Amino acid sequence: MPSALIFLDVGLLAVGVILIKKILSTHTAPLPPGPRKLPFLGNLLDMPSSQEWLTFADWGRKWGDMVSISIFGQTIVVLNSVDVAVDMLEKKSVIYSDRPVLQMGGELVGWKKTLVLVPYGDRFRNYRKLFHKSIGSNAAISKFSLSGEMETHKLLKRILANPDELGTHVRKTVGSVILRISHGYKVKDGEDPFVRMADIATEQFGLSTAPGGFLVNLVPALKYIPTWFPGAGFQKTAAEWSKTLVQMAEGPHQFVKQQMADGTAEPSFTSRLLGEPGLTDEQEFDIKWSAASLYSGGADTSVASIYALFLAMALNPEVMAKAQKEIDVVIGNERLPGYADRENLPYINALVKEVFRWHSVAPTGVPHRVMQDDIHNGYLIPKGTIILPNIWGMTHDPKAYADPFAFKPERFLGPNAERDPSSIYFGFGRRICPGRLLADASVFISTAMTLAVFNITPPKGNDIEDKPVHEQLNGTISHPKPFRCSITPRSAKAEELINQSDV
Repeated sequence: MPSALIFLDVGLLAVGVILIKKILSTHTAPLPPGPRKLPFLGNLLDMPSSQEWLTFADWGRKWGDMVSISIFGQTIVVLNSVDVAVDMLEKKSVIYSDRPVLQMGGELVGWKKTLVLVPYGDRFRNYRKLFHKSIGSNAAISKFSLSGEMETHKLLKRILANPDELGTHVRKTVGSVILRISHGYKVKDGEDPFVRMADIATEQFGLSTAPGGFLVNLVPALKYIPTWFPGAGFQKTAAEWSKTLVQMAEGPHQFVKQQMADGTAEPSFTSRLLGEPGLTDEQEFDIKWSAASLYSGGADTSVASIYALFLAMALNPEVMAKAQKEIDVVIGNERLPGYADRENLPYINALVKEVFRWHSVAPTGVPHRVMQDDIHNGYLIPKGTIILPNIWGMTHDPKAYADPFAFKPERFLGPNAERDPSSIYFGFGRRICPGRLLADASVFISTAMTLAVFNITPPKGNDIEDKPVHEQLNGTISHPKPFRCSITPRSAKAEELINQSDV
């Protein structure tokens, strides 16, 4: 018996040593610095309710590349450095690839069913696998180049006919390309119901998931407040937005199923997967919501980038002139540019990168969540911490990009080129945007074709209120503030190219 007790004592001592080591090695490390926390509230009063990226960048200048705040006990770490984001979200992606539970957008509205907010696990991996087969390589993207060129040509015609409806035209074109890929659906003339539904749903996504947009995202217990209780208006909003999201996913999915039953379905992401034998209900669920993820993700982000392209050209005539000169020399004026010309248009490619850098479509990214305690650069990152990469701050860092608010494609050319922002603006690690190749291709063809035939200038007149300015709207997906510009054909020959039959 004594020997047994001695053995037990030794065992308990060993366990005690291990626990002490764990405590000393983990919980004695400090959290990253940040604004002073108040009792119970933490940093609730510090959290901005709009344009969070500006406040986050200011925090970075005060406290460094990693800034921590706490709201009712929830730790949030803001990253203002590309190198730190890569070290954490890519090199340690095995523990930094989860998504936080966003009560408004994810739970109440239901965006957790889509790739952007689906928790890290089997469903996430399955979605990514499905995406990779369809749009995960340049070879896969090339299958859609003809339809991309045709739809962009239609964009030129719509702009020529009615330049004042630029935003509507861009949305329809982007929606047309992605719906062809995702569901084999040809967008209708005039207002298309599927495009309209996606526009509404993605706007609601941006508002419902913004870091400071709804208090319930910061105080999860509020989700239990009944709809009749004062201040619970978000519950009614969530119910309405949830219906919109379901309609956005269900409508195109049922369209494909009906087309397949009739034997008229065009090849698409959805029809190919639904055609596989022995599908279970769970597999069809994944197909429906991964297709909805493909459409909703691209329908909003690419629209914002292409819209920003027109703003950038209206504000930077010297950039437009250089781009047009390159097109004229390489392509001439007898045809429109195509995807096959891309490798011969270095300035256009640099311009596309600058569009993505200059206007951050997802200025604070989509939050990550760490799945276990971590020590990074000497700081404790507790399990469950929400990680917000300040992408806007990274792409506007004057240490990385000289004169960061200026639109200068030249910064990516020559032997002293600045850092390629494509490693930043599509996100990090296993949560990087799976549609990045499609988005990049869409912005390229829109840029090349548009500048081949149009001049884009500020609106005529001296009214200062009509002068375009670059301001970003609130939301996880941020569009440029609406602006006016003048869009006119470069020449009679350019107008002839616009009006020729579709390629």
